[in-house]
Amino acid sequence: MTKPMTKTQLVAALAEEMGTDKKAAGAALDAIAGVISKEVSGGGAVTIPGIGKFYCRERPERMVRNPQTGEQIKKDADKVVKVTIAKPLKDSVNV
Repeated sequence: MTKPMTKTQLVAALAEEMGTDKKAAGAALDAIAGVISKEVSGGGAVTIPGIGKFYCRERPERMVRNPQTGEQIKKDADKVVKVTIAKPLKDSVNV
């Protein structure tokens, strides 16, 4: 297994693909991340064609177990960000 791509490496790859400088590519990446974060935190969803869909899902109140002591604890309801991967991305991995 290889190490995941860092933000610096991603910005450099984006700059090369876009034919622009790293500053513009970094600004574009930050803008996309900001839009996704704002939309999902507001309860919406964002679909990036060919990549996937980002959305927020509410989890109900539930009982969980402390693995160290085995004690049952009530965990309050919370929200979690989910990502559904698009079929074209799945297909590109399973070639």
